[in-house]
Amino acid sequence: MHRVFRSRWLLSGVGVSLTVGIGAALARAGDRHNKAQDTSNGLLDRLPIIPIPSVDAATKITPYQPEQIAVNTSTDVTKYGLPSLSNIKSRESYVISYDPRNRTAAWVIEKLNAETLTGTSDRKLSEFKEDDSVHVYHRSSNADYKGSGFDRGHLAAAANHKWSQKAMDDTFYLSNVSPQNPQLNQHAWRNLEEYCRSLIKDYHNVFVCTGPLYLPQQEPDGKMYVKYQVLGKNHVAVPTHFFKILILEKARGDVELRSYVMPNMPIDEKIPLESFLVPIESIERASGLLFVPNIMKKTNSLKAITAGS
Repeated sequence: MHRVFRSRWLLSGVGVSLTVGIGAALARAGDRHNKAQDTSNGLLDRLPIIPIPSVDAATKITPYQPEQIAVNTSTDVTKYGLPSLSNIKSRESYVISYDPRNRTAAWVIEKLNAETLTGTSDRKLSEFKEDDSVHVYHRSSNADYKGSGFDRGHLAAAANHKWSQKAMDDTFYLSNVSPQNPQLNQHAWRNLEEYCRSLIKDYHNVFVCTGPLYLPQQEPDGKMYVKYQVLGKNHVAVPTHFFKILILEKARGDVELRSYVMPNMPIDEKIPLESFLVPIESIERASGLLFVPNIMKKTNSLKAITAGS
């Protein structure tokens, strides 16, 4: 049974709630040779540790002031700020920070609502393609993935952008792709993407920030190491985990944050998505990024409430 912590803050009439769960990505490390084949609930006990702050480090959030940003199609996804400022690229349907060393994105931000999810765009008309805005030394190619055993996993999902064929086509740039275990990509991760889309029924806008993680694993010598595979002649880095952070915006201005981490390995679909909820601070520490910087955060200001066990 996972322990779930729920914290709620209400500031200046703006309600902000964060639900965090100690789940899959927070379990103790175990035998790394066996975990890739394990699709049962037992895999939750053998995943690398992601650092988390104490429950007392609850976050006070100052509401974002809408008048500070002139919302339009090119800036709307950056409404709550950018996690970092390196190698920023703006596409039709998302904003990306590219990591040239790993040949994939550090993060991608997109905005979902009823308008973006409605349209006649067809992914069958889209093709994976090299990003020619990235130097040839630092980009990935389709050849890197061929025969690798990994999917070209979208970070900004194609199905999130049915409103425009160009917007959907842009999600097929390999800069928006990361090597993903097929059993993850086609099952649990797809379920998380579908869940994000379903949230537009309850929220005015859903901002989604997605990216890879490269987490340490304890080896037999007792020391922690960061190890990951690379693909093809361009040495495309295979993440150990993926994160997805949701900024859920209600019509009246209330904001809710949810953050997930999944290991890049097969996951039993019977494991509920709530098991992969983690504190947003844990992803910030592991990734070196700072999320929602336009929502000012002050730690140790309010007490978290424990619910369930």
